[in-house]
Amino acid sequence: MQAQEHQNSTNSNTPTSKSIFNPEHKRNFSRKGDFYFHWGYNHSWYGKSDIRFTGPNYDFKLHDVVAHDRQSKLSWDYLNPGLITVPQYNIRVGYFIKDNYSISIGWDHMKYVMDIPQTVAITGTIGANITPENAPTGSLAGTYNGESINVKESMLTFEHTDGFNYANVELERYDDIWVAPGGNTSLTLETGLGGGLVVPRSDVRLFGLGRNNHWNVAGYGVSAKVGLKFYVWKNVYLQNTTKVGTTNLKTIHTTGWDEYDKASQKINYIENLTVVGVQF
Repeated sequence: MQAQEHQNSTNSNTPTSKSIFNPEHKRNFSRKGDFYFHWGYNHSWYGKSDIRFTGPNYDFKLHDVVAHDRQSKLSWDYLNPGLITVPQYNIRVGYFIKDNYSISIGWDHMKYVMDIPQTVAITGTIGANITPENAPTGSLAGTYNGESINVKESMLTFEHTDGFNYANVELERYDDIWVAPGGNTSLTLETGLGGGLVVPRSDVRLFGLGRNNHWNVAGYGVSAKVGLKFYVWKNVYLQNTTKVGTTNLKTIHTTGWDEYDKASQKINYIENLTVVGVQF
C-alpha cells in the first residue's frame, strides 16, 4: 500500500508535457493555466521586393527594391520609460492552454527603410503631372518597360519607420532541452506559427509630395518562429527567437491623398528578437 501511495504521488507530480529531447531531469510542475509577458528588441533583414505606386496619371512599379531596418543607437533610451518604444521593440502576452502549448498576442515593431539612392528596374507609366496636386515629374515622365533608373530623393523616399508593425496571434509549442535537478531552472525550445495584420505608419515622399502618414491596416502577414527560452528561475526567463515571415501590403498611404494615391508591396523578412519575460 505504501508503494502504491508513493507511485500515485509520483504520477501526480509528473507534468503533462512531453519533450522530444527527453531530458534527464523533469519539471515537477505543469505550466498549464499560466500567463506570460515579455518585452524586448529586434533586428530585421528584408528580401528584395516590388513596390507599385498608383494614382491620378501614374501607375508604375519599382522592381527588386533593397531595404534595411533602422536600429536605434545603444543608449539610455532603451531604459527610459518615455522613449522605450522608439527602438525596434517586441511585446507579447500569452496563456498556456497546456503544459507545452500556449496561445499569445503580440506587437512586433520593426522598421523598413528603402535604400536611397539605388538603381532599380521600372515598368509602367508616369505622367508629366501626377496626384490631385499635379506634382511635376520632370524628366522621369514617360512609359517604362523594364529600364533601369537611379531612384533619388527628388523622386522618392519610402519608409515604414513608425513602423513596419505586425500585430499577430501565435500558437507556440515548448520542449525542454535541459532541466536542473530542482526543476526551476531550465532551457526550452520554443517553436510557433502565427498570423495577423500589418499596421504601418509610412513616411513617403513621391516627387516631393507626401508626409509621415497615419497608421492604417495596410495588409496581412504570416510567420513561423524558433527560439531558445532560458528560465533563470521558475517565473523569470530570457529568450532569443528567430522569426521568418511574409506580408502582403495592399494599401500603403503615400502622398496624403489616401482616397487617390497608394502603394502596394509584398515584404519577406527575417527577424531576430531578444526579450526578458515573466510567467505567472
